[in-house]
Amino acid sequence: MAELEDKKRGRELPAERIGESGSAEHANEEHHDKKTKVDHVNQSRAEASDGIKECDVGITKFISSELPGFAGQIKQRYTDFMVNEIDNQGLVVHLTDKGFKMPKAPKKSKEEEQEEEKEELEKRKLFKVDEQLRAQLVEVLGETDVAKIEDVYQNVTKMETSKKFEDKAERTKVHQLLRAAFNNQLESVTSPENTFHVALANRRSRVSKKDLAERTKDANGVENWGYGPSLNFVHFTTYKENKDTMDVANVLARYLRVPTRLIRYAGTKDRRAITCQRMSISKISVERLNALNRVLKGVVLGGFKYENESLSLGDLRGNEFTIAIRDVKLFQGSSVSLESILEEGCASIRENGFINYFGMQRFGTFSVSTHEVGKWILLEDWEKTTNLILAEQENVLPISKEARKIWAETKDAEAALKKMPRQCVAENAILNALVDQSISESSPVDYFQAINKIPRNLRTMYGHAYQSYVWNAIASKRIELFGLNIVAGDLVLDEGNEKTAGATKAEDGETDEEDDFAEDLRTAQFVRARPVTQEEVDSGKFSIEDVVLPTPGFDIVYPGNETLRQLYIEVMSKDGLDPFDMRRKARDFSLAGSYRNVIHKPENLEFKVLHYTSPTQQLINTDFEILNNQIGKENGQRFMKDKLKRFPDDKGGESTAVILTFKLGVSAYATMLLRELMKVETSRRGDMCDVKA
Repeated sequence: MAELEDKKRGRELPAERIGESGSAEHANEEHHDKKTKVDHVNQSRAEASDGIKECDVGITKFISSELPGFAGQIKQRYTDFMVNEIDNQGLVVHLTDKGFKMPKAPKKSKEEEQEEEKEELEKRKLFKVDEQLRAQLVEVLGETDVAKIEDVYQNVTKMETSKKFEDKAERTKVHQLLRAAFNNQLESVTSPENTFHVALANRRSRVSKKDLAERTKDANGVENWGYGPSLNFVHFTTYKENKDTMDVANVLARYLRVPTRLIRYAGTKDRRAITCQRMSISKISVERLNALNRVLKGVVLGGFKYENESLSLGDLRGNEFTIAIRDVKLFQGSSVSLESILEEGCASIRENGFINYFGMQRFGTFSVSTHEVGKWILLEDWEKTTNLILAEQENVLPISKEARKIWAETKDAEAALKKMPRQCVAENAILNALVDQSISESSPVDYFQAINKIPRNLRTMYGHAYQSYVWNAIASKRIELFGLNIVAGDLVLDEGNEKTAGATKAEDGETDEEDDFAEDLRTAQFVRARPVTQEEVDSGKFSIEDVVLPTPGFDIVYPGNETLRQLYIEVMSKDGLDPFDMRRKARDFSLAGSYRNVIHKPENLEFKVLHYTSPTQQLINTDFEILNNQIGKENGQRFMKDKLKRFPDDKGGESTAVILTFKLGVSAYATMLLRELMKVETSRRGDMCDVKA
């Protein structure tokens, strides 16, 4: 399914080769075999030369550059990459059930149903409306219409009121009166003319809350099938395979016929992966949610729980990753065993962490980086910005190349729009705006208005990508100059002001819809930072883990260390920008800035080496497989012993895989941990992610 999806989008399939080209320090060109390898590497790099590299976005340093790395392949299968959310209580979210079994109502014979209907009709004919309620109905509708409504109830007919009700509050009152007077057995619908159509309700369409609570009690007498009294929201676990979080939310909304905004989640998860996370929804019963398990493909819902509050972006502590790196090989010339490399590399990361770079996926997959577009947006050169987004590029959706060529050669927006594929959201928005302008106006082209037609989450992404580039560049220089030592002027979060009232920082909350490594990003509380004094450095009060660097903005402080402060000026002045002038006339491009820890330390980092024979052999068991086999074992049914735990036993084979498990906080990139361990280039067209079709 995913492969077909990718082909439809014109994308190469993302099985990602990590470190196949090696690095210069590991290559020995004197040996013939090694020279052949290097020639292959150079050719590979030449082919990828038009793609952005780590150095283009400020990623240049390792914490443990003296340690060797290794090559491998990730995401060859989406089951090689598993992400389990860590909730606000620090608990890892797993799929522990597949919902609940709805008890089947005993099937009645045709004769029994006819007898029930006959008895029900007799009861309705004898029914008398409560006098007080009838008087209220007569006051609102008139005696004639009330008599007709009684006939509808007693003889299963239909009617339309003669009176119109223009006021919404009055219409609501009538609906409520009718339900109360006739025991929820009448259905009233407002017509376009604001009259009421009244008919006998479907037997299942309206049920009183009391009856519903009784009907949904489990064997222990607990309503809602054992989940307890209804509250404002249902929280649930969503297990998904090879699907984007937003896509799943859209599917659920479509099945439930509710707006997507009613479905909330704490963070986005990777598409090409097996992921597990909590979601919440309002105005939907647990019964309706549970029923979706019969029709959903690659998605399972469970862990239902009623809550008073919904989930919001950032309501999580991070994610637990389980990653299989296939086809692992040492760099040529390496004299150290794989186990030793893993032991030393993991020990270094446990002790020192890794540089908390914004990963390459932050900067897009095309030849033109999102941060380059962001630069021209901040320079307020809207024509240049437009041309960059629509530019001819080598690394771009192949099916968009013809449209880009038309724009480059003719600047004919209408002709380019006809050839631009729909999935190019930003490009379509711009071209549509330009076409509208040419039809309705003869004035000069307003490129700013065209850029403003891009959906907000996409157009703000460009500016945030530029901020990320600057942060990466400064972080690299900070590590180069001072290593892991804390120095006077370094910034730390001011604990006394962490909850200062003010606007929330949502800058990191935007994610590229094409991300395969989508990060979970906290719309954090407004925080302040302050420089560390020399006395605090000498006392050892803070460590490198406490040090933060700001993304450039108008509402942050820059490091008190003059060298680092000057670096912001140097990096941005090359682009014609000033770190102390980040306000813009357009609010969406006026960047407040935020703080990010320079070093991130994972928790529970462990590794395991496995051997396997087939490239399709599964190396990690999913929550769904584990659950199914546990259920089978408990019920005395067939089950696979090897599927009762996360890691199957090593069955041997010529191929080697490394399984990594670790936990990361919000907004940290798993790819950056892999980079530190494996010592590789992480660009999508570089060493780490040499995409194979």
